[in-house]
Amino acid sequence: MTDTLGRRLAVRVLGGPTALFTYGGLTFLTDPTFDEPGEYPVPRGLLTKTAPPAAAPADLGRVDVVLLSHDEHPDNLDRAGRALLADVPLTLTTPGGGQRLGGGARGLADWEPVRLDRPDGGSLTVTGVPAIHGPLDRAEVEPITGQVVGFVLTGDGLPTVYVSGDNASLDAVEQIAARFGPVDTAVLFAGAPRFPILFDGRTIVLDSAQAAKAAEVLGARQVVPVHYDSWSHFTEGRDALIAAFTAAGLRDRLTLGERG
Repeated sequence: MTDTLGRRLAVRVLGGPTALFTYGGLTFLTDPTFDEPGEYPVPRGLLTKTAPPAAAPADLGRVDVVLLSHDEHPDNLDRAGRALLADVPLTLTTPGGGQRLGGGARGLADWEPVRLDRPDGGSLTVTGVPAIHGPLDRAEVEPITGQVVGFVLTGDGLPTVYVSGDNASLDAVEQIAARFGPVDTAVLFAGAPRFPILFDGRTIVLDSAQAAKAAEVLGARQVVPVHYDSWSHFTEGRDALIAAFTAAGLRDRLTLGERG
């Protein structure tokens, strides 16, 4: 599969939120997590990784751009992922993350575009889009779970690709659909992660039914879910996603990706 208009984008799914794809001749990597299983401390406790990544950084080849939804949680950027950033020319992330990471990191505000040169001539655009890492409005969520950004990729003769990042807001998805829909491929972070101590146990990223609804709102021709395995706080996995998309009549749009 290629990234020409009207075709399904080939996405290599590596576990957790991490996926690799080629778009406009550039290789993009989402939220790099390559550490081994174990416990990882966070301010309010521990996150437990339950499965190793499907590939190591050395197996990926050249990565041109990292699309990093946020840098503050180890299930989105771990130690090995941070080390990888030093070898990547450009990391696009939140405004705060761009300041914290330095080097090749650049923060994008909501609706802020950045133009990237394509190897074969011409350009493509990555636009930062809204994301909210929890079930309430941004002002209530960000002091607890931090700032998050999603991304939309566009270019002449290229499909429209949406990478949601750790977003739980269907209102944000509706805003994105109004500007960019329909999209050709949506890489949706799902998994219904939840913690009893946060937001009364409500999900802080899309659950499976919300992912199906997001696909409908976006008019997505293909949906590649990530962020639903390899961590104990992800409460809905592959089977729940298949069931939700089947119930919504969207099973034919769901692509579970080329893993490994």
